[in-house]
Amino acid sequence: MARAFVFPGQGSQAVGMGAELAAAFPIARHTLQEVDDALSQRLSKLIAEGPESDLMLTENAQPALMAVSLAVVRVIEKEGNVALAKIARFVAGHSLGEYSALAAAGALAVDDTARLLKRRGRAMQEAVPVGEGAMAALLGVDLDVAKEIAKEAAGDEVCDPANDNAPGQVVVSGHATAIDRAIEIGKTKGARRSIKLPVSAPFHCALMKPAADVMAEALAATAISPPAIPLIANVTADVVADPATIRKFLVEQVTAMVRWRESILAMKAQDVDTVVELGAGKVLAGLCKRIDPEVSGVAVGTPAEVEAFLRTL
Repeated sequence: MARAFVFPGQGSQAVGMGAELAAAFPIARHTLQEVDDALSQRLSKLIAEGPESDLMLTENAQPALMAVSLAVVRVIEKEGNVALAKIARFVAGHSLGEYSALAAAGALAVDDTARLLKRRGRAMQEAVPVGEGAMAALLGVDLDVAKEIAKEAAGDEVCDPANDNAPGQVVVSGHATAIDRAIEIGKTKGARRSIKLPVSAPFHCALMKPAADVMAEALAATAISPPAIPLIANVTADVVADPATIRKFLVEQVTAMVRWRESILAMKAQDVDTVVELGAGKVLAGLCKRIDPEVSGVAVGTPAEVEAFLRTL
């Protein structure tokens, strides 16, 4: 069995995520406290108790998801008495999850990762006034058709493919009026259904350029080490290990499309047959079957799931 570990992105957050893990394992509580200390914020209380409206804020959701993912990583390493690098061939993460992956692989310190994601979330939120941007999932069309739809919908505005999640599931992002046009155009180009996403900003499109500039500055001042496990990067769907290149890709990632479908296929081409999602939710584990039926997806986020996973080692 060859495994890859993957880390969820925004949208997987939920009040109470990681609560069972924190109750069962001191190291999980310690990890959440480490993030609290780095941010000078009681983020762990917000994760545990809400309110949901505050947890949903991009600047809170991003470091919160990372904190829960890293808590799972540390529980697995401690309870299994094993380093992640010994049991994984690759790591990858969906959007903000790429930061979680880099922290899990030792390329970023956890406190630095928390501060970067807080800054990233705030910058992404502030890049576009609320209501001016939107995102929509085009269901039933593949990337080539989604690109055609986005190009036709853009006009003199922005409408970019933002996430190539799986066959038949591509997300577009840009000006709200352009996204509305994309939904209508999609009906004529084979989209089975199009769903506007409940997001506060249009992520992974050209409108995020101001946020990319903020992250270029933040990342320039942050130490990045070679990851102990090779990373499959969002922007290339290929392996990256050089810290300078990782830094460059993390900046590009803010405006570029997340090439998730290709990332999973790249892992499969390197003989990965099991993708293990560490953290909140089961979104990425669920996408595996749609991307390639021969790749199994497993979600690990609760004590029972940790125990079941450790039995496979």
